[in-house]
Amino acid sequence: MKSSRRIGAMIFKEFRQLMRDRITLMMVVILPLLELMLYGYAINIEIKNIPIGVVDQSNSVFGRQLVESVKATQIPRVEHVYSTVKQAQDALRKGKVRAVLVLPPDFMQRVAQGRILGQWLVDGSDTLVSGAFKALENMPLTDFDIPVRKAAPERTFETTIFYNPNQRSAVNIVPGLAGVILTMTMVMFTSLAIVREQERGNIELLITTPIQPLELMVAKIVPYIVVGLVQVAIILGVGHVLFDVPINGSLIQVLLVTLSFIAASLTLGLLLSTIAQTQMQAMQMTVFILLPSILLSGFAFSYDAMPVAAQWIAEALPATHFMRLIRGVVLRDASVIDMWPDTLWLLVFTFLGILIAAKRFSKSLD
Repeated sequence: MKSSRRIGAMIFKEFRQLMRDRITLMMVVILPLLELMLYGYAINIEIKNIPIGVVDQSNSVFGRQLVESVKATQIPRVEHVYSTVKQAQDALRKGKVRAVLVLPPDFMQRVAQGRILGQWLVDGSDTLVSGAFKALENMPLTDFDIPVRKAAPERTFETTIFYNPNQRSAVNIVPGLAGVILTMTMVMFTSLAIVREQERGNIELLITTPIQPLELMVAKIVPYIVVGLVQVAIILGVGHVLFDVPINGSLIQVLLVTLSFIAASLTLGLLLSTIAQTQMQAMQMTVFILLPSILLSGFAFSYDAMPVAAQWIAEALPATHFMRLIRGVVLRDASVIDMWPDTLWLLVFTFLGILIAAKRFSKSLD
């Protein structure tokens, strides 16, 4: 009887303590709701609305009709029209489009002779996207009026896959995995930084020192940069040796991209550390950031197939921009200048994040 009374008292105490911990209580409610919304609304395994370019060298009505018929499948979304194949390939390398439809000058002759009508040039760094365009090779030609031809071609299009011609999943996953690992470790390490100082009582020592809040934020970031670089080196190095993942870009470009993302992730962790009151809360917040970073960044699911609202959330996450950058540099030999919007966003995020974190941190016992 006494034992059950003691257990009941402890249960009551734990519930009251949980109710006082507002951040933990919020995580109990928000995490399942967030996961439900992400999987039920934002995540779409159907590949559609993929941005493409078109090079229509046929200059014919039937060529334009074929493009419209391709658009009707809802798999591609025409973003750009290029005059030459070279321009289109350059856009593909920079990540402006994911595929290019090329209609040759002898398009009408091909129609009459029952030959393949055009060619897809596809970015193979995403195996789901390249697979979707491979499926368009046998697209039927019944949706528009074609002049008399000898016979229907065996295939409507031929497909050339760049950067991952064998469509190996490891080529797509390994660079993206670097973003997932860095998000998890960098955000967690720094989200615990300030909180750990408070729990250990070291914050009182910092108060008595002349160090400024901004200086403290920078000092907390720098040591973990080396840790992040080591992690990326392990992931890309082992991936290259064991899984034959190519590293087509220069190591300088890989370093620049990695540094920009590490700085943004560490800054995000510092922001969380100025909100959390305990290390447990800091870890809970890290999970709260990690989940959408994996699901919305394009690591596992197509970014372009997501609803617009989900894409807005994805654009706010550093991991989304790093996924584009690291795959572009490692697989397509792109540069940070080629993908400057993503690079600029990471730098601005880091700068503003450090300022906000420094402002939120007050050198006082309160």
